[in-house]
Amino acid sequence: MDMLAEPYRIKMVEKLPMLSRREREAAIARAGYNTFLLRSDEVYIDLLTDSGTSAMSDDQWAAMMHGDEAYSGSRNFFNLQDSVREIYGFKHVIPTHQGRGAEHILSSLLIKPGDYIPGNMYFTTTRAHQERAGGIFVDVIIDEAHDPASDHPFKGNVSLEKLENLFAKVGPENVPYLSLAVTVNLAGGQPVSLENMRQTRELCSRHGVPIYFDATRCAENAYFIQQREEGCKERSVADILLEMMSYGDGCTMSGKKDCLVNIGGFLATNDGDLYESATEIVTLFEGFPTYGGLAGRDMEAMAVGIREMVDDDYIAHRVSQVRYLGSYLEGAGVPLVKPVGGHAVFLDARSFLAHLTQDELPAQSLAAALYAESGVRTMERGVVSAGRDPETGQHRYPRLELVRVTLPRRVYTRGHLDVVAEAAATLYQKRDQISGLRMVHEPAVLRFFTARFEPLKENLVGSE
Repeated sequence: MDMLAEPYRIKMVEKLPMLSRREREAAIARAGYNTFLLRSDEVYIDLLTDSGTSAMSDDQWAAMMHGDEAYSGSRNFFNLQDSVREIYGFKHVIPTHQGRGAEHILSSLLIKPGDYIPGNMYFTTTRAHQERAGGIFVDVIIDEAHDPASDHPFKGNVSLEKLENLFAKVGPENVPYLSLAVTVNLAGGQPVSLENMRQTRELCSRHGVPIYFDATRCAENAYFIQQREEGCKERSVADILLEMMSYGDGCTMSGKKDCLVNIGGFLATNDGDLYESATEIVTLFEGFPTYGGLAGRDMEAMAVGIREMVDDDYIAHRVSQVRYLGSYLEGAGVPLVKPVGGHAVFLDARSFLAHLTQDELPAQSLAAALYAESGVRTMERGVVSAGRDPETGQHRYPRLELVRVTLPRRVYTRGHLDVVAEAAATLYQKRDQISGLRMVHEPAVLRFFTARFEPLKENLVGSE
């Protein structure tokens, strides 16, 4: 499929490192076959994440010159607050250094040991904070989300039956809130429909359970609603997003994604009591409530980015880049999660490396092999990311074993995407030669960031 033309032009370029095959093989070995441990100057096309890697606009750079670095009462905070109130609709705003700072505050305040926190599929740091507070995560996403071949248009939807069953089993008094992700990262960047949000809100309201969005990629979710949900085609992304947020009581937000900045996030809520308690925690762990660990210039850039993220021309191009890459890969026969999401293409590593068992870490192996093949850095999202069950100490085995090929916003061109697709297609042709990996160093928490591995065979990718 054709990709939409960029609704921007390039003012500055950055030279990219281009290592030889031998240099790349040495680099991934030094990194313990973990793409997180590669140096950025060893990477040609960096698709590890869209978090903090986007290109800021000229308006954002200009806004940074208006940074007010006052310890308290910075005017940049009030500009950020105005943007959040206008675009998200929430009354109270607490800036944090990034999204997980907001997750920490929310989990600390609302979860008590033994509570159950339902969510439409887990996310790594979110679940880690919930478990650290003594909570138990429960997946209430629809079954289609766990099937990479399903073409359901809203695979991020909450299963109302699963949620109702949880309330009946544990009692709503033991459910502090529903964690509702828009979009759902580990399902492949899949959206939630407006109708499902309305129904989920009604169900939670009947049981007195609040809803807090993980709104990290909410603009992409709003775009999918615009394109796929009946009656929404003529609505703006901004209008849809505001309605989405009206079905929640607040949100955690990583500004490093949709908000188009390199650092920052926030907790937003309509609950005045929660806000007052949150200001105490943010002062202890992040900074004063009107800066929350951020410089004034960073808050100003985020205030501008929040408005830019709902520009219809921008978001249409953003998603078309991802769709273009997915179509190229699908045409080459490369197995991937369908439909393609809004921030990344997710390679189905289980199907790609069908000769490897899940204990042989196919997604970690594929991410390492893709770097060795091309210098393209991606990320594992499978058994390594899932971690261990805190009760049994055993590996969690998610049904989805994926490699996330994540596109930073406003950074790469069609030519770069062609290189990525050609490399993955080439690797697919020699997929039987790719070795599995074993873990040789395992951190206790969020192990995927810093774990180290070694190939099960002499070489990661064998010779012809």
